[in-house]
Parts: sequence; C-alpha cells; structure tokens
Amino acid sequence: MIVREALSWIAGRLGAAGIDSGEVEAGWMLWRLSGWNPAQLRLRGDRGIPEADLRRLEDWVDRRCRREPLQHLLGTAPFLEWELEVSPDVLVPRVETEVLALRAREWLRASAGRPGTAPLQALDIGTGSGCLAFALASVPGVSVRAIDVSEAALRVARSNSRRLGFEGIEFLHRDVFSLGESDVSGLDLIVSNPPYIPTAEIAGLDPEVRDHDPRLALDGGEDGLEFYRLLALRARGWLKASGVMLLEFGDGQEAVLPGIFAAAGWGEISTEKDLSGRERILIVHPSAALRS
Repeated sequence: MIVREALSWIAGRLGAAGIDSGEVEAGWMLWRLSGWNPAQLRLRGDRGIPEADLRRLEDWVDRRCRREPLQHLLGTAPFLEWELEVSPDVLVPRVETEVLALRAREWLRASAGRPGTAPLQALDIGTGSGCLAFALASVPGVSVRAIDVSEAALRVARSNSRRLGFEGIEFLHRDVFSLGESDVSGLDLIVSNPPYIPTAEIAGLDPEVRDHDPRLALDGGEDGLEFYRLLALRARGWLKASGVMLLEFGDGQEAVLPGIFAAAGWGEISTEKDLSGRERILIVHPSAALRS
C-alpha cells in the first residue's frame, strides 16, 4: 500500500465508524509512522509503506474504530508548544484548556515583570498530564506546585516534566478536599481544570471521553459544581490579596458560577470565552480593592 492509498483507506474506515475527523486523523497516524508532515505526505503520496508500519497502522485503525482516542494510540497529545505523554490515567488535554493556560501565563508574565516583585508562587490543582503546570513553569521566576489525587496521573506528569526539562515543579499526591491554609498559602496564582460534568450526563458523552478519560477527571458531582463550591469557600485563604484564581468550566455554568463565588465573598469575578466563543474561563480575585 502506498501513502495516498493509506490516507484514503484510513479516512474511509474512520468515517464508516462515525468519526468525522478521519482525514485529519489519517494524516496524524502517517505522520507519526513516517515522520513526514502533512505537506510532505501529499508530495510523497506514491511512496510505499513498510510492512511493519502497515501492520501497526491496521492495529491503530481497528482500535480507533472502536473509539479509543487517537491520542492514546499515538501515546502523546499536543498542548501549546509541547507534545505531552498521555495515557488512560490522565485527561487528554483539550484546546479549551490551552486558553486557560495562555491566560494564566499572560498574568504571570505581567506580574513577574513588575519591579521589586518577589518570586511568584503558583498552584495547579488536578494537574493530570501536567499541561497547566508546564505553562506556569515556563515563566521565569515562578515557583510551581501541582497536585493530583491520582498517583498514576502524577507518574505521567513527572515523566512529562523530566522529558520537557521542567525539573523544578513540585508534584504532590494530594486531594484538594484535604488541603488547608497550612498546606498552601501566600499563593499568587491558582489554576485548575476541575471535573465539571454532572454525574448523570457522563453516560451520554462521546465514547472517547466516557470510556477512556479517567472518571475522576470528569465527574463534578450531581450538578457538576462540587469542586467550584469547595474552591469558592476555601481558596481565598490560599491566595495573597493581590492574587488570582483561573478555572475552566463547562457549557452553561457561567450562569451560576459568579453567584457561587460572590456569595463566598470574592471581590472581583469575570468570565472569558474560548476560541469557539463559549464562556469557558472563570477569573476571580480575593478582593477588588486590593487587586494588583
């Protein structure tokens, strides 16, 4: 089989399995096997595919047709400027979370650049693959801690950290429900992509998510807001008065989240949209009067 035939065959198989992105995914699979980017694949469409690669490709296509995520087949997922190791132990990083990462990095860069600023302290809650922690640690002068309740997820995050050269991040096996001010205080920034899917809605998610992402990273309780209520009540005590917390949330939750944080006494509350125009990021400050 030549490259051109393989691209067409993969797209056809995936399309028949109900996967709309078959052409794109075919390109990713061939790219991973050959090392040729999409433009090179088009130019080299008449090249033959080695037998060993073809067998591997057939296995990937069979598994993808059973709705195993492409990222699990390839073992990695892109996030900002990095390629991150992923597995069934961690949530596959989404484009929406890149918006959160960029917004947090922007805030850190602006704050770290102020004259006389002490080293900034940042916390990533529910780090998973480590994607948000790496975005924070990429800003010079920022000390980053990252917690997760899953030791298996932390092994993936630590592996990514070593491979990408972020050796200074402190990864901790902790449950956010057990955190107190004695554990985390004096923080400049908190970020999190917490579980926000209502429990009853998980069964209706796409198979790639429902059957392959860790349930711990999805289930936000009866109404999806369990973790936000906890953070609204406790996280003000973890931040400096000049600090900020940025949280990703699900579709429609912008209608209730500001009220939850206002009732808990947070000083300034706003939301921002993702690249599709949906409200996606919650930004809260402990005190409007003392906001930096």
